[in-house]
Amino acid sequence: MNPMNSMNNMNDNNSHNNTASILYRVVHETQYRYQQTVTLSQQYLHLTPRSFAAQQSLSHQIMIDPNTEDWARHIDYFGNHTKHITISMPHQSLLIKAESNVAVYPRLSLEQITHSSHSGYSISWENLRDYLKNARGPIAPDLSEALHFLYDSPHITCNAELAQFAAASFTPGRMLLEAALDLTYRIHHEFEFDPKATTISTPLSEVLSGRRGVCQDFAHLMIGCLRSLGLPCRYVSGYILTMPPPGQPRLIGADASHAWVSVFCPDLGWIDFDPTNACLVQQEHITVAWGRDFSDVTPMRGVVLGGGEHELDVQVTVFIG
Repeated sequence: MNPMNSMNNMNDNNSHNNTASILYRVVHETQYRYQQTVTLSQQYLHLTPRSFAAQQSLSHQIMIDPNTEDWARHIDYFGNHTKHITISMPHQSLLIKAESNVAVYPRLSLEQITHSSHSGYSISWENLRDYLKNARGPIAPDLSEALHFLYDSPHITCNAELAQFAAASFTPGRMLLEAALDLTYRIHHEFEFDPKATTISTPLSEVLSGRRGVCQDFAHLMIGCLRSLGLPCRYVSGYILTMPPPGQPRLIGADASHAWVSVFCPDLGWIDFDPTNACLVQQEHITVAWGRDFSDVTPMRGVVLGGGEHELDVQVTVFIG
């Protein structure tokens, strides 16, 4: 099967269904308390939820204390909304509070994917790998975009070790999304969620050998596995529902920024998987940004002059309605 045959159908399955949307309010607070006075602070923010087929950002505001009028909005290379702020007022604490209202629409369910006439189950992972490897001349825009997510990035280096780990899921002739879902389940079952085991700079080799980490680690691991096989995969940052409906388990990663992965399927577009919670992403996930890895979508990073030692407190709350 030529992976390009049904590219024109890839967005039809994710069109808005207004009657089935879930409305969320997200409050994300980041507070720094400094030991000494900061004389200048410059911060780069990825805190504005995206609008796309499965989600609509309805309203968004960022409050800063101490207040500043020196800021600018931009859209980065990957289409994420960013904000750059400069605070020149001396201060010993910094509070950035982002409040967002978002509508999240139904995505394809596992049953719909497996029974879809455009199903990724009808495309083997080798078929897609070989097509991308041998692509020549002009290609469709969506496929061209996918090529940006095939290669090494600051936190992810493709290697034989990652390919070998992935091989248990990506067996010869197996269908792309079936294999991706199996890898999602394996990472969840074989690795333990442990906030103290890693930092953002921990190499994937240590995550793989230690079998511990957090959502960023598991997302990086899954992305590294797919890219090491020659398959496009991107990093997604966002949130998940803090308090689930009655009778449903509380998801891992609530009360903080969350991370998962998006796998490119020529039939269906980008399909999202959450290896931390062993699930196909549905309406409990709220997308803020996507990129090659965490470094492209860090919620807040910057530089300060002064300050000395500091304490950091981050709180995220997701409400329905």
